[in-house]
Amino acid sequence: EKFKTLKNEGNDFVKEGKYEEAVNKYSECMKLNTKECTIYTNRALCYLKLYKYEEAKQDCDHVLQIEDSNIKAFYRRALAYKGLQVRKKNMAGI
Repeated sequence: EKFKTLKNEGNDFVKEGKYEEAVNKYSECMKLNTKECTIYTNRALCYLKLYKYEEAKQDCDHVLQIEDSNIKAFYRRALAYKGLQVRKKNMAGI
């Protein structure tokens, strides 16, 4: 029950564009249940919005270990890789 409340609060923060707060809620959810893949893909989305590509990639990797056909995880991991590539290119250009 607490899990569902935290998840909903996290989702509300996402809708408001408050990604840091959402990350905190989803992280609390994970302490209660590590098997719920949705939490990881949701948190990955927040990390992408915060330009934390490495963290997003790790969350997606975690989901794909549990559910190897999770489309959201594949998609968001691809976005994370893209973000990391762009960052690498920008660093090289400095």
